[in-house]
Amino acid sequence: MEIQFLGKETDHRDSPTLYATDRGTYLIQGWKVTAPEVLTKLDVPVGETVVEIYARLMVHLAKDGLSGVVTSWSPPIVHVKENGNLVIQGKRVTDPQARTEMHIPGHEDVVEVDKAAIEALLSEG
Repeated sequence: MEIQFLGKETDHRDSPTLYATDRGTYLIQGWKVTAPEVLTKLDVPVGETVVEIYARLMVHLAKDGLSGVVTSWSPPIVHVKENGNLVIQGKRVTDPQARTEMHIPGHEDVVEVDKAAIEALLSEG
């Protein structure tokens, strides 16, 4: 899998990051979700996981030609926190080469989601 860095949003050493792939997908790096009040509401199959990101990370989609703003809260967005952060569910990235290219601290993980699924969440405005 080839990856292209699209952008990063950092506050206080936190680092949600967005990548595009050559497979028509996005890799979304964010904080591992461990809160029971969120996880108990989700059905997370084996091989998938959930990460939390700043909503503003999605502005970097424009670097891959997607325009608009996220206005629909449906999968792969599975939860919106009170602070506006998004919880994203997707296939956990296990590709060793891709993971080597990304800096992934122990409190973070990376999910892969289809570009079409993200595009469906956007509206102009």
